[in-house]
Amino acid sequence: MQLTLYTDYSLRVLLYLGQKEAGESATISEIADFYGVSRNHLVKVVHHLATLGLLKTTRGKGGGVRLARDPATVTIGEVVRATEPHFHLVECFDPEAPTCSVLNDCRLKGVLGEATRAFFSVLDRYTLADMLQPSTSADELTIPLNRIRRG
Repeated sequence: MQLTLYTDYSLRVLLYLGQKEAGESATISEIADFYGVSRNHLVKVVHHLATLGLLKTTRGKGGGVRLARDPATVTIGEVVRATEPHFHLVECFDPEAPTCSVLNDCRLKGVLGEATRAFFSVLDRYTLADMLQPSTSADELTIPLNRIRRG
């Protein structure tokens, strides 16, 4: 599974703004320069995040973007669901094009569906505020690989 650049940029924008003081804004150019990404791409991302109610935008001189919600109320799962076009991991997940010839006998769809639900279950446990904690290392947020049941 791979997230789109659109989702990556959406998360980056939220993380950047989350590190600002409450109510402080930034410009799209400032964010684009910080991450070394296309300003044009970020314009689309910021517009979409604003329509979702995650950002507030102000036009004109002295304008910019800022978080519209407390970072503790924004789950990572919410952002990923809102920014990914779909999660059709295999052809049979797409209701518009179910052309799989073994659809009725295949258990793979159920297993991959369960994996997708587990993926979002983990993302839903973490908020933007969790990602902004300076003392939290990635190791503290994840289960060590040697503790994952294999088999």
